[in-house]
Amino acid sequence: MRVLVATDAWHPQVNGVVRTLTMMAQAARPLGVDVGFVTPQSFRTVGLPSYPDLRLALPSPGKIARLIAEARPDSIHIATEGPIGWLARRYCRQHGLPFTTSFHTRFPEYISARLPVPESWIWAGLRWFHNAGQAVMAATPALATELRSRGFRNVVLWPRGVDIRHFHPRPVDLGLPSPIFLCVGRVAVEKNLEAFLDLDLPGTRLIVGDGPARAALTRKYPQAVFLGARQGEELAEAYAAADVFVFPSRTDTFGLVLLEALASGLPVAAFPVSGPRDVIGAAPVGSLHDDLQVACLAALSISPQACVAFAAKHSWEASARAFVDNVTNIRIDPKGNRVPFELDQPRFVG
Repeated sequence: MRVLVATDAWHPQVNGVVRTLTMMAQAARPLGVDVGFVTPQSFRTVGLPSYPDLRLALPSPGKIARLIAEARPDSIHIATEGPIGWLARRYCRQHGLPFTTSFHTRFPEYISARLPVPESWIWAGLRWFHNAGQAVMAATPALATELRSRGFRNVVLWPRGVDIRHFHPRPVDLGLPSPIFLCVGRVAVEKNLEAFLDLDLPGTRLIVGDGPARAALTRKYPQAVFLGARQGEELAEAYAAADVFVFPSRTDTFGLVLLEALASGLPVAAFPVSGPRDVIGAAPVGSLHDDLQVACLAALSISPQACVAFAAKHSWEASARAFVDNVTNIRIDPKGNRVPFELDQPRFVG
């Protein structure tokens, strides 16, 4: 079986969407599924005005059509709402091809943080984009319920995973005062990093990641340590060297870094919002509190072994199986018409 994924987020970007797609594709191979991609690597790109390290693809309808036709996919999945995603959607609509989508990013909140655009307008556009597909995949039940309440149809679950062979506890000494409170992610306004950096915590506040706000935050918080972007073994070692993982974001739809931290033996400190609340639930592996400092200090007493055991239950194989089940649930009746996804009620959430 061949699945083609159209995505505007791809290497060398370092974010949860890219890691999710990459790991899902690898885990799908043993299931007999070949996942291919239409990515910005096939097109000319330009840097975003407020985010120059993120490259925006400039695809043409003709080349999108050619890439999809050459791939001869059994299923098409549109992962992002960027130029590639929009043109892939257009191609599918023009040719009567069923497709699925996934909801990764809260663009209404992100865009409103930078521009005076009403969130309701952006939600309306996203709803129009996704409702043309056979299903929209959400990472957690809470996100799925929210999307349905906002008018999104055919919302299904696509859980995330973590590679416990790569992220695991190990002795690592960065030579920094302990305890080390670590935050990993894009250094940008929507990540709410100042809520973390403003805290009066013992030890070290450590930031791993890069982004447009890094230079300003480095100047404003000279006592914090900014390591920049880390990947592979360097990233795994940064997790292993810390004592608590701090997640100050209030807008992430999931937060793949949460599972990576837990697999590394780090308890999570976060606000009680969608994302950390959905990942952790009632498990004794994190402290969620409206006062982030209270959450950080309470997390110090949480068992690292409990965190590792919790993360071990979330595999990329299970994630890939859910993805494949969702895209293959699209069916065509004997007359060549798409069978409505609503017929598969057990797969719905909310």
